[in-house]
Amino acid sequence: MRQTLERVGLDPAMAARYPHAHSVAFAQFLGVAKVGFFRGANTTTDCLTRVKPWLARLRAYADVDEANCSLGVVLAQPGLDDDVRALLLTIQNDLFDVGADLCTPVIDEPEHPPLRITDAYISTLETACDEYNERLEPLRSFVLPGGTLTAAYLHVARTVVRRAERTTWAALDTYHGGMNPLTATYLNRLSDLLFILARTANAGDDVLWQPGARS
Repeated sequence: MRQTLERVGLDPAMAARYPHAHSVAFAQFLGVAKVGFFRGANTTTDCLTRVKPWLARLRAYADVDEANCSLGVVLAQPGLDDDVRALLLTIQNDLFDVGADLCTPVIDEPEHPPLRITDAYISTLETACDEYNERLEPLRSFVLPGGTLTAAYLHVARTVVRRAERTTWAALDTYHGGMNPLTATYLNRLSDLLFILARTANAGDDVLWQPGARS
């Protein structure tokens, strides 16, 4: 197993740290820069066990990967506040942890303790939600996804995270105790935070829904 991770480019020391994992997907979530081989995408893929690529667990961590990429687009925007940039970078790292958790089935008495999302991850997001929400005026209507470019990208990221949450809940329902439910809770809180940060990026100039504006 360790040789597989080393072969796809993972540092041997990192491979030793995660001896319970042998999947290319898990290696990717750990930040591997080089992937040298795949078994093929036609019928099966590696994720600790060989599974059909359309199964729920694979959908979940693929959507988490897409959510992380959408945050990368936000981080590429000029003029992003330093505190928001630092927060989003931390969240990007957390999303790799979410992906690693989703890749690793929950089993009794594992030989090596796996990386898991805990309540501390969620508390950090909830604290950030409270902090940034305090700076905003109460909403007078629903918010349209737009405004500044950064706000628009944050809204896109929010919807991708929300999709990742849905597919994670579906996977949790499919595997009946074989996955960590705090992964879905983390994604739920993250989508809330991204909505708040989108409003923050608009600096109080929200684009509001006007019901029946065409009439």
